[in-house]
Amino acid sequence: MGCSSCGSEGGCGSSDRGGCSNSGSCSSYKLNVYDWLNDIELPHGQKMFDCVEVRFKNSRKEFYRNVDELSLNVGDIVAVEAMSGHDIGTISLTGELVKKQMRKNKVAFDSEEIKKIYRLAKKGDIDKWFEAQNLEKETMYKARTIAIEQGLQMKISDVEYQGDKTKAIFYYTAESRVDFRELIKRLADEFKVRIEMKQIGVRQEASRLGGIGSCGRELCCSTWLTDFRSVSTSAARYQQLSLNPQKLAGQCGKLKCCLNYELDSYVDALKVFPDNNIKLKTAKGRAFFRKMDIFKGLMWYSYESEPIRFIELKVERVNEILALNKEGKEPQDLMDFVEKVIEVKQPNYENVVGQDSLTRFDKPKGSGNKNKRKKNNNRKPNSSTNGNNNPNSNNGNKPKTPQNNSGNKNGKKPNRKPNNNNRNNPKPEKS
Repeated sequence: MGCSSCGSEGGCGSSDRGGCSNSGSCSSYKLNVYDWLNDIELPHGQKMFDCVEVRFKNSRKEFYRNVDELSLNVGDIVAVEAMSGHDIGTISLTGELVKKQMRKNKVAFDSEEIKKIYRLAKKGDIDKWFEAQNLEKETMYKARTIAIEQGLQMKISDVEYQGDKTKAIFYYTAESRVDFRELIKRLADEFKVRIEMKQIGVRQEASRLGGIGSCGRELCCSTWLTDFRSVSTSAARYQQLSLNPQKLAGQCGKLKCCLNYELDSYVDALKVFPDNNIKLKTAKGRAFFRKMDIFKGLMWYSYESEPIRFIELKVERVNEILALNKEGKEPQDLMDFVEKVIEVKQPNYENVVGQDSLTRFDKPKGSGNKNKRKKNNNRKPNSSTNGNNNPNSNNGNKPKTPQNNSGNKNGKKPNRKPNNNNRNNPKPEKS
């Protein structure tokens, strides 16, 4: 059983098979419910609620009664009662929060239809469960091929085996009623198990299979959304959205459920706005509606003679102009109703403490030596007006050759290396 949240192969409750061993604490289960009453102790003398929520493949969940008062925790794999044989599932919720989920799903606490939990799953049960799940994908492909051969207008989207490998549930979608009696016989002969066909809608199909929406997050129907309300194109019109079916449709092919999330806020905000088809009458001419910003309460109009020019007005101003038009009065110009935006000068905050920067004492690397070199290069030689009095002054344009302290008259650098030839060959004596 692969973990549906972290993607590990062995499931959340197992660590020896490569699971994440988080015992169901992974938060991205399909239709996951956070148990916020987990750390709260029950009052003294009160017994724990005897029903638990068990999760099966994808988003299928059912409630079972813990008759034998087993010590069950979230993430434990249990064997539960089925119509024939037993099924294997994972505990997804325990305690008092199960009551709230049962009220939400309209399941009575004392209902006789609630099946019971047999035991904690043994190693043999889990091995058979893994074998059954490995057969599901291949079974689905073969079932699709058989349905196409019989010419049935249906799409088999998912297959779920029972934990004891005695039954298989085929989930399919179809636009009309399908006679699949021959298909059931063919599937029973092919797979040697009991066959159950369940028709689901396209939204339930997307909820079971899951996916990533255009917003970049997981589908709402596979994470938290349980009731599928009808969505119409009027919801897109109220929100000023373009009626593009490719952008408004979800992965199921229907209109996105999220169009209803903010619909009430838009309907309340639009109560203040006038009809867009009404034109404003002024002495300069008539102005027609161009666009609006609902939550900012702004509307843009343009004169018929100047359709390129957009004039921004507040909703209150537009209602004033319409009230004047009903009285038979026409204002001079729409620009008289435009509110001027006063620019508020942002205050300049000065640091009174004097700590302007953390690096104020840092010296730039290599900047001091470069400045010194530039200063030395820019210095000019000192020349006196009377060159005869100064023996070191340069009377001509050519600079004077520097004197050599070593006694070299040619001004060349002395050769510091000893000359070995002079030692062997002494100089001749002068006569």
